[in-house]
Amino acid sequence: MKITIIESGYFKLDGGAMFGVVPKKMWQKLNPPDEQNMCTWAMRCLLIEQGDRKILIDTGMGDKQDAKFRSHFSPFGEKTLVESLADAGLAPGEITDVLLTHFHFDHVGGAVKIGEKGDYELTFPNATHWTNELHYKWAFDPNPRERASFLKENFVPILKSGKLKYIDVQKEDLNWLPNIDLRFVYGHTEAMMLPIINYNGQKILYCADLMPSTGHIGLPYVMAYDIRPLVTIEERRRMIEEATTQDLRLFLEHDPKTALISLKRNDRGRAVLGEVFENF
Repeated sequence: MKITIIESGYFKLDGGAMFGVVPKKMWQKLNPPDEQNMCTWAMRCLLIEQGDRKILIDTGMGDKQDAKFRSHFSPFGEKTLVESLADAGLAPGEITDVLLTHFHFDHVGGAVKIGEKGDYELTFPNATHWTNELHYKWAFDPNPRERASFLKENFVPILKSGKLKYIDVQKEDLNWLPNIDLRFVYGHTEAMMLPIINYNGQKILYCADLMPSTGHIGLPYVMAYDIRPLVTIEERRRMIEEATTQDLRLFLEHDPKTALISLKRNDRGRAVLGEVFENF
């Protein structure tokens, strides 16, 4: 197995929304905002090469949205998703699987592009795209809180292409592929899927939006976007317990600086940042 971090750029979101009920006086030390209260966040994806499969986890925002949409989030970065994949030696047509943790635009948007004829095309035309039926239905008929995050042009074309497959939702962690399990969580959105990767005997959990950054290690630091914040706290509590007792490393999709970390307990028993790892 080979694991490669794939950067798809950065964007900005309101700091208050990202840190929920925590006062700005506290969270601004973790991710300093600009004059409009916006903080910078990564859109970090992961490439897993195992046997004949080349698996991409999440796809960033993409670039097909109009100028008005982009003005709300100020996406930027030196390289696109496809350019970062090229640095890893792969063309879009070589990706065999795209696992989408959930359908919020900053995780699924890069899976669909606008083609030469102005219609929607798959960025990875030969890949099977994976979600679960519970989440697809949730995204297709969204609630008012998430309506602006679920854009049908990001996922309906995948279904219409015949390249979308559903994973059966399980209460316990599901073995999806060799060395890759999936955990289903419900605090951030309905049935978000978190990969747990067994890499050379080390377990790595892809946190997606359960814990977006190192600034979200503290249990009260829950995004205002989460549909069930108390469920998020319990799901994160379980993850933190595993990370501090079972040597589980955490891959952070949105932290602007840090990708892979461990956690530890301080003298008061609170979970805090442990090591920061430069590579897998």
